[in-house]
Amino acid sequence: MKLISIVVPVYNEEANLQHFYETVCAVMAPLSYRFELVFVDDGSKDESRAILHQLEMNDTRVQPIFLARNSGHQLALTCGLDYADGDAVITMDGDMQHPPELIPELIREWEAGWEVVQTIRVTTEGVSLLKKSTSALYYKLLNMISNVRIQPGGSDFRLMDRKVVLAFRRYREHARFIRGLIGSMGYRQKQIEFVAPPRFAGVSKFSPRKMMHFALDGILAFSTLPLRFGLYAGILSGVVSFILFLHVLFVKYVENDAVPGWATILACVLFFGGVQLISLGIMGEYIGRIFEETKGRPLYLIARDKPAILAEEQKCRETAEKLTANTDGILSAGR
Repeated sequence: MKLISIVVPVYNEEANLQHFYETVCAVMAPLSYRFELVFVDDGSKDESRAILHQLEMNDTRVQPIFLARNSGHQLALTCGLDYADGDAVITMDGDMQHPPELIPELIREWEAGWEVVQTIRVTTEGVSLLKKSTSALYYKLLNMISNVRIQPGGSDFRLMDRKVVLAFRRYREHARFIRGLIGSMGYRQKQIEFVAPPRFAGVSKFSPRKMMHFALDGILAFSTLPLRFGLYAGILSGVVSFILFLHVLFVKYVENDAVPGWATILACVLFFGGVQLISLGIMGEYIGRIFEETKGRPLYLIARDKPAILAEEQKCRETAEKLTANTDGILSAGR
């Protein structure tokens, strides 16, 4: 019987975990698949870890991994994909905004031969108009400057075949935008639309600062166009400077009405200074990311692996100890 791995990043979700677990179990029960729930706790400060401990004691299908510190949603998701053992892997959030009721449909599409089944969030119940409009504008901008088309409304709720997961594990950059990475990998991809319900409990952990950082990851990871901004701005400023120079000559030698040009000089200084600072800031973003990658540090640190891995390691240690004891016994007998 094939195994389905369900990877769920967790950060301070104590109010959602039990309900999410019960719902997923109820959804998977009629299906002819084994499944495991790989919860990746991303350094939660509430009772999430205690709840996960209790769940794994009551159900061996619950396989939690505890990260040593908060590494962020995308790296927690990456950790789960690194340790998932399923023939197909489903990634989703545990706040019930990714409806578990869609899991059977994802699996049916996978059975039909699709290697990636991607869900597309049409809208979110109760979300503000401002968030809808800024999200739509962001994806429009991203697709304008990116070489890889990224589907507006794409979420981290998807199913991936095992071979896609193995290929994804080869991508090891720190600043990652998984939605874009999966889209750029190819394979046979199918999209399913859904309307996200409100969170079951709690509040979103994506603050405006985190959202901005996440948006920058998406732009800088899939486009070098911002680096060309300096060139384009330089050309524009050169044209503007030439026009201003012609204006100065006209006033000086045609109208004979030259006046102190402090306003023009100040405007030029502010314009060119702003262009230079923006260009330096963009280059700094790219250089900073290069610096982070060249360090070669691990993407995440694990405080405790999932129980199945720990059990396997313990079994290997016991086997090694038995082999050592047998070898010692044979050597003693030989003497």
